[in-house]
Amino acid sequence: MKPYDVLVVDDSIFMRKIISDFISEDPAFRVAATAKNGKEAVEMVKKFNPQAVTMDIEMPEMNGLDALKAIMKEHPTPVIMLSSLTQDGARETIIALERGAVDFVGKPSGSISLDLHKVKSMLLEKLHMAVKTNVAKYAFRPSAVPPQPKEKPVQRFNSTLFTKPVELEKSDKPIFEPSSSNQIQQLIAIGTSTGGPRALHQVMSGMPPNLPAPVVIVQHMPPNFTKSLAQRLNSVSALHVVEAEDGMTLQNGTAYIAPGGYHMMVARNGPGMYRIYLSKDEPRGGHRPSVDMLFESLLPLKELKRHIVLMTGMGADGAKGMLALKQAGAVTTIAESEETCIVYGMPRAAVELNCVTDILPQQNIAMRLAQALK
Repeated sequence: MKPYDVLVVDDSIFMRKIISDFISEDPAFRVAATAKNGKEAVEMVKKFNPQAVTMDIEMPEMNGLDALKAIMKEHPTPVIMLSSLTQDGARETIIALERGAVDFVGKPSGSISLDLHKVKSMLLEKLHMAVKTNVAKYAFRPSAVPPQPKEKPVQRFNSTLFTKPVELEKSDKPIFEPSSSNQIQQLIAIGTSTGGPRALHQVMSGMPPNLPAPVVIVQHMPPNFTKSLAQRLNSVSALHVVEAEDGMTLQNGTAYIAPGGYHMMVARNGPGMYRIYLSKDEPRGGHRPSVDMLFESLLPLKELKRHIVLMTGMGADGAKGMLALKQAGAVTTIAESEETCIVYGMPRAAVELNCVTDILPQQNIAMRLAQALK
């Protein structure tokens, strides 16, 4: 079989050589070309039509974020970002994932990073996934980055056809009135992986204010990146979004992102009160945090109306947990539809287990949740 063509983009000659050598060691890939900045990358994508691109972020003339935006608009191609492990690098990586990057690999710091060999297997694994992804249907467009909450009309919801787009009606009446009660009666739990930051941006920016439930989220992502993800989602959502800490008491209208490297669970903490607890237990199915670990922690909480969501991601993490929750009385179980998934893995696994009440494109998930909460 003909190898997949890959474009390597980095302003460092050393990095271009190292990354190219790594890619060339796998017979499934061929380095078609290299580029030293974003401007060259955009031109090379048009010229060579590669099946995947590895993209540095910090580069002269045009950085990786601007190049990614141009590529996704003009010639959509699967892009793997090479991300700095710094706080700034993490923040930029979240933006890149929102703009259409398929995934990222942490890039060791330093101008000459001999320990880059540590990420070789991860880079090749993600390239194998990327070349099978049809990013053309997820090309950068206005709907890919939802508007800020203050710029949107208040949403009201159609009660039917949740598997199809739902029309919104403008209204001056808020969906949920403010409540003085701190009692938790309902809870939303979301699991996602590859493509998740973009999907979460869509869903969280669509959540109405005064949501009468907390939201707990597992996104497969390393430490530091989950904090940047929480900060980014907090800036676009009417909800308060934080990276979870051990012992936090759940509050209605707040979303909690599981920190990278920790499993996140929920436990009862008194009548109508619940708290988060974190653990360093062994990874589940290669993941820590694990969606299944979160979902399984909700099984004893039958007094809660539980609304469960699985979105884009490789593998099957969360599917068995969703099945168990459905059998234990979960009110709503939503799988993101294939049409908007970057990788239709985790949602597909749930659908195949026949435990899904709704199959929805990501732009309809917030609408369905808000209606379910009412």
